[in-house]
Amino acid sequence: MLFATLASYFDRLEKTSGRLEMTAILADLLKKSGDDEIRQVCYLSLGRLGPLYESLDFNLASKLMIRILARAYGVSEEKVKKEFGNLGDLGNVAEKLAISHMPKAKSSSLTVNDVFDRLYEIASVSGAGSVEQKVIWMVELLELSDPLSSKYIARIPLGNMRLGFSDKTLIEALSWMERGNKSLKKEIEAVYHVFPDIGEIADRFKGHKGRKGIKAIEGMKMKIGAPVLPALCQRVETPGEMLEKLGGKVVAEPKFDGERIQLHLNRKPDFLIKMFTRNLEEVSAMFPELVAAADGQIKANRAVLDGEAVGVDPKSGKFIPFQQTIQRKRKYGVKEKALEIPIKYFVFDILHKDGRDLLTLPFSERRKILEKTIESKDSKVSKDSEDKITLTPQKIFTDPTGLKKFLDEEVEKGAEGLVVKDLSAPYEAGARGFSWIKYKAEKDTVDAVVLGYYFGRGKRADFGIGAFLIGVYDSSEDRFKTLSKVGTGLTDEQWVDFKVQSSKFKVQNCPKNADVPKELIPDVWVRPEIVVVVKYDEISKSPLHTAGYALRFPRLISYREDKTAQQATTVKEIKKMFGSQS
Repeated sequence: MLFATLASYFDRLEKTSGRLEMTAILADLLKKSGDDEIRQVCYLSLGRLGPLYESLDFNLASKLMIRILARAYGVSEEKVKKEFGNLGDLGNVAEKLAISHMPKAKSSSLTVNDVFDRLYEIASVSGAGSVEQKVIWMVELLELSDPLSSKYIARIPLGNMRLGFSDKTLIEALSWMERGNKSLKKEIEAVYHVFPDIGEIADRFKGHKGRKGIKAIEGMKMKIGAPVLPALCQRVETPGEMLEKLGGKVVAEPKFDGERIQLHLNRKPDFLIKMFTRNLEEVSAMFPELVAAADGQIKANRAVLDGEAVGVDPKSGKFIPFQQTIQRKRKYGVKEKALEIPIKYFVFDILHKDGRDLLTLPFSERRKILEKTIESKDSKVSKDSEDKITLTPQKIFTDPTGLKKFLDEEVEKGAEGLVVKDLSAPYEAGARGFSWIKYKAEKDTVDAVVLGYYFGRGKRADFGIGAFLIGVYDSSEDRFKTLSKVGTGLTDEQWVDFKVQSSKFKVQNCPKNADVPKELIPDVWVRPEIVVVVKYDEISKSPLHTAGYALRFPRLISYREDKTAQQATTVKEIKKMFGSQS
């Protein structure tokens, strides 16, 4: 397939807001993609070069792309900046400049694989002179492209395709391609939850070893070095309800306010230790002490563990807040930060051991296997602790009073709350089922997504921001719905920083995957990427907000850099929280 053909599909998708129509276009695209390119088509449509856990960083920010466009089209950088200010998107700038400064009716013979391979080279090159090499290759690629192709070639390295869909929509498109409906969605999704590589799944689905469709992917299993989507917690308000929901007997574990980490170990034939966050980011290099500890403390040749990395005050031995722990995520100064913020990894589940997948086993059995796998001398945090990796403590309960008492004890020690689990349940990868329930002392918070902000008045006029619009995720539609405007909870310095962070994701128009009523249109639109924790007094029904509900007296508490927008609180959860408070 010519890349120009793929670009025409992208153009149709960008002009489409209806979910069903978008899915139909994608299904047609996947059907017409060749067996040797469907993987690349999936990745490029998402603005990536591989699955999330193998994402290559282009290191091409807007400033460098401006230089690239200026050189490719023979104009000054000032002219590119001016067009960027007018159009608000460097992809649109590339298309406009290509039309104005390239020969008329230019066609391109670049194929999808030509573009993918060159972009992969651009992302992979490193070392001395790599920046200039990236510029040269990007300029050559743009010079060989037609105007519409140029738009998307410029957008891909910037991570802003503006097409308005995620892996989830591609899963539905595969079902539509095969069956003409979404009847295969759940089966494909189940495979994706244990092997979250939509390119590999689509490649096999299209045709693999003489098989195609669901038969070609049903045998796909988890793989060491490729993260499983983490199991998530449901919300239930009272201990009595938790016990009733989980059959009268539960196990409770402290819920630490840290970074969710999935650890993969493989000793043979090639030694490998990898760690992934809940949003599938690979962070092994950021936690060298856990890499060393895993080699010494895990009694297995192959293992996949699920747990929480918690920052510890090196003087007091007490837990530190998530906002401090998250400072460990960095590319530079890792060793220095490790001394400043030591990490303790509390393991609460095991998904694989020595060639055996454990996902379908009851939690009680997985825990027994886990206890035999982790060599741990301590279960408490102390400044003299020998172990960096330790089992998460747990207790079994059959009465709500004991559960409430355990919550109070763990919160006093520094935990965020409890996770209450069904002893008989399998590991529900990627699902928010009732086998795990979060029980927090402070329930009146939501994880919301920033959709835009409003200019301030008075003193805040100097900041250029006075309030912001938040939304929650509608998983049934793969879209974001508005929930509230927030104008409190920030100091003057935080307002300035919030504007800086939000401006990184500024877009010209309402994001395609957001439903915002005209009465709430912000002064500046923000692509749904930033997840924030918002505290509130009450949830009320709302005829205005597209979620159908609103928060009373919302205020910002913190950012959640470890979550993707799709991992934010859902509309379904908001509805349930509203019912519980009533």
